[in-house]
Amino acid sequence: MADSSLANFIDTVCGESHLRVEADLGDGFVRLRSSEAERRQAAQDIRSSEDILIELLRNARDAGARHIFVATQKTEGRRLITIVDDGAGIPALQQERIFEPRVTSKLDTAHMDKWGMHGRGMALYSIAVNAETARVASSARGLGASIAVETDTERLGEKTDQSTFPRFEREASGSFAMRGPKNLLRTAAEFALEHRDQCSVFFGTPVEVAAALYAFAIATTSPAARAFPADRATVPLVKRLALTATPDALADECAEMALPFSSRSARRIMDGTIEPPAPLIDRLRDESFPSATPARPHTRRKGGDGRGLRLAEADVEALRESAARSVEALADRYFLEAVGRPEVSVGADAIRITVPIRKMS
Repeated sequence: MADSSLANFIDTVCGESHLRVEADLGDGFVRLRSSEAERRQAAQDIRSSEDILIELLRNARDAGARHIFVATQKTEGRRLITIVDDGAGIPALQQERIFEPRVTSKLDTAHMDKWGMHGRGMALYSIAVNAETARVASSARGLGASIAVETDTERLGEKTDQSTFPRFEREASGSFAMRGPKNLLRTAAEFALEHRDQCSVFFGTPVEVAAALYAFAIATTSPAARAFPADRATVPLVKRLALTATPDALADECAEMALPFSSRSARRIMDGTIEPPAPLIDRLRDESFPSATPARPHTRRKGGDGRGLRLAEADVEALRESAARSVEALADRYFLEAVGRPEVSVGADAIRITVPIRKMS
């Protein structure tokens, strides 16, 4: 009875929040009591790379992001997922704590969405437990955030097919449904569709996402601001690439955001020869309803090299032979046979290799 009276007294004086909080960490962050975390369904279960991605996307959404850039690549069994957003950012003192259990900035804003309860203070902790590394690559209050997670795909699985883009297909009832493997692309696409009125989501490799960030930064930064840049530490992450003047500077800036690539690729971004990916909603429309979508011409930025690529005949022949060997390696497995020489076509922006095949009966 005494304990109950004391609890009632504390609740009356301090409010309900006091009973839910173990420690006030400052900057609007708190550590929840174990009982409160459990009440918010603390048993978060990260089973795949796709689970990690959706939690990072929800985190960016809840930070108020209007633009979310998702970069991912797999190298030698390691999956890198980097999220760059223009949300509220993470204060320096909290950048390690957010990966601890029961740490959240959503004391009174925990909520349910189609993926479950969010705001329990356990999602980032569960990611850190299941990943090889999880860190805030770059962030500050009010300037957005870049969070990078690296996983071992032998230890934490993912869909085998990570290249197929989802699309809408008409069902017998006449309604449309999204189809395709539930890979990282589809995970991001479903999120983008669900929150199409709240934010735009971009998806690609680190180089492609850097191209999207560069285009976004140039489009949203005035020429005067680019000519007389402010202290970069005061500029939102999604606009910082507009302040870079050389490929090396662009590559270094991206590396700080956990977007790794070479200075050569940075040069191609600045020259406009790497086209930035469109928002996922636009790509979904283009993939699902191509006949209803007007073609978007590729516009090369001023200063880009508009010349077509030319390959020596010896290099073209080497590509043909390599393609033929690759198909031969697959032939027995898929009951295929080549019916002609591979054809190589070279354009300004792509090298296309076509291998005529037929299925063996």
